[in-house]
Amino acid sequence: MAKSSIHTNYMRKSRLSLIAFFLLAALPMAAQSPLKWDFSLEDAGNGEVAIVAKATIEQGWYMYDTHIPEGGPTPTMIEFDRITGAEQVGTFQSSDKKATVKFDEIFEMEIGTFTGSVTFKQRLKVTDKQNFAIEGNVRAQACNDQTCTPPLPVDFTFGSSDLPATLAVTAAAQPEGQGTAPPVATEATPSSPVDGSVDGEAQVAAVTQPVETMGTLDREALWSPVIEELNALGGDDHAAGSLWSILLKGFLWGFAALITPCVWPMIPITVSFFLNRNKKSREKAVKDAMIYGLSIIVIYVTLGLIITAIFGASALNNIATSPVFNLIFFALLIVFAFSFMGAFELVLPASWTNKMDSKVDSTTGFISLFFMAFTLALVSFSCTGPIIGWLLVDAATHGNFLAPAIGMFGFAFSLAIPFTLFAIFPSWLKTLPKSGSWLNSVKVVLGFVVLAVSLKFLSVADLSSGWGILNRDIFLSLWIVIFAMMGFYLLGKIKFKGDSDLAHVSLTRVFLAMLSFAFAIYMVPGLWGAPLKPISSIVPPLSTQDFKLGHDPMNQVFDDYETGMAYAAQTGKPVLLEFGGHGCVNCHKMDATVLADERVRNLIEEDFVFIVLMVDERTRLPETIEVDENGRTSRLRTVGDKWSYLQRHKFGTQSQPYYVVLDHEGKPLSPAHAYDESVDNYVEFLQTGLRNFN
Repeated sequence: MAKSSIHTNYMRKSRLSLIAFFLLAALPMAAQSPLKWDFSLEDAGNGEVAIVAKATIEQGWYMYDTHIPEGGPTPTMIEFDRITGAEQVGTFQSSDKKATVKFDEIFEMEIGTFTGSVTFKQRLKVTDKQNFAIEGNVRAQACNDQTCTPPLPVDFTFGSSDLPATLAVTAAAQPEGQGTAPPVATEATPSSPVDGSVDGEAQVAAVTQPVETMGTLDREALWSPVIEELNALGGDDHAAGSLWSILLKGFLWGFAALITPCVWPMIPITVSFFLNRNKKSREKAVKDAMIYGLSIIVIYVTLGLIITAIFGASALNNIATSPVFNLIFFALLIVFAFSFMGAFELVLPASWTNKMDSKVDSTTGFISLFFMAFTLALVSFSCTGPIIGWLLVDAATHGNFLAPAIGMFGFAFSLAIPFTLFAIFPSWLKTLPKSGSWLNSVKVVLGFVVLAVSLKFLSVADLSSGWGILNRDIFLSLWIVIFAMMGFYLLGKIKFKGDSDLAHVSLTRVFLAMLSFAFAIYMVPGLWGAPLKPISSIVPPLSTQDFKLGHDPMNQVFDDYETGMAYAAQTGKPVLLEFGGHGCVNCHKMDATVLADERVRNLIEEDFVFIVLMVDERTRLPETIEVDENGRTSRLRTVGDKWSYLQRHKFGTQSQPYYVVLDHEGKPLSPAHAYDESVDNYVEFLQTGLRNFN
């Protein structure tokens, strides 16, 4: 068979969308916004200026007015982080056109919208031209007939040099440097400890008393970097351990991808092609197959490096825990799951398919083999996309620059192994099971698994945003139903499009059905608060459980760094500081396995002040904090931004979970501790800190 026909026929059977490929290949990238903003200042007369915000709306989309009744969608709004030398006058509203008001059946109210373009203005009374400074953002929600974008902020900044030359200040100027908004916050604001079991009196004592002693604390010392001190203490190389774990995960997921209907048929087809292409020289065929396998590895590793190079390890971690990203990925996984179950097929346009195949025909040698490998990556993406996506997200949360590339290396290495081995030992091809209806069953089972995994991303968005729509009870109920249905499918009681009639149920199906039903039954006690340690890293934390029996939460867990440090100074105890996240898989697992252990729990409650800081907490700070980081000014708007900066700045890391024992000056007392399910190791970590403190 000709090379062109082999690839063309298979690629037409591949069922994927190139759009989906690039969207998932650039996982951390949010969808392109249908709104484009342009900001400027204009002279409004009488010593006033107007912030002009012009929005250009993509065709087919609309955005909401600035005035929306309560209970409706998010209105277009302006927010100020800083106003110096000016006063806000009036409200933020459209200036060039009126909104189109229609009755919205979903919200059951009259709602105004704009299409095409619209200009908004916000007037400001200038009181001090020399010290004029404005910093803020505009938020707007855009929708079409199918979906809506989140109201993400678009920043603007203006200084005295941006004022119109025609501006004449008529009002008395304020003293230099003084404005109408409070100065930018530079220090933390204390908050109450998080405690589900402490009574009201105990909480008051834990909050008010430390505040009185906070003035005695050296805040500069508390926030000063201690990276060199941590390095001097030594300890396990948790970063290396994380990379090894990501490599292993990628390797195992690569083998899982081999048995998908998009990859499995390619093994005998491709290897046979290599051997037929070089009939006279088997050595040449083996060499080509090895180059082909190496090209697969290069393609996927390059993908991981590109993603990290564009966004950076810290940005990847922040994006992977953002509600917007997790909602986008949740929706994509739902689409893939329904596709796997036969609801529809994702098809690559024939013109693109033929173009890619022509590249293979028009090139020779290494380049030809590389394009063949790229073709495999492309046509198999409808099956491997969710696996790659999950792997990259998991790698991103490790906060290591190389993690995505390492994960892709493990995945590609296991994917390339069979092509190389079967080329070296072609007689092994006879032992491979032939393609058939069993591959469709594999695809449907993968659909059930992807559907279950998608709920994890919805849970992360729910936890970090505080919506409370997917608590632990609901999550477990959905998983129980999903895996029970998968068991019935494996037994042939449920059929999907493309499934053939089962004359009998194979032992493999029976065994897998038993595992699926057993897993569903195992989760049932979790509805009443059972810890479910093997999956504790995936399900929402026990704190979201509506109904639980015999749960005793840990006492006095502080959620503010300085408040906890002040309380530690007053009580004379060292501090156990944890950096975690609502969407941190390993954090939940550590809570359920290690911190729930009686020895660990008793040590923490009796000998430490426990501070837990969530780096993906989306609660806005009372005031924006400006920090200088790597030669540029960054703005910290949320509580999570603040704690993430603290971890980067003070400890030089971005991974979660991250534990460190500190003295009252913020100095480390033991090597930092990362994800490790060994209770003995964690106890030793705590005891080392206690010994050095005493």
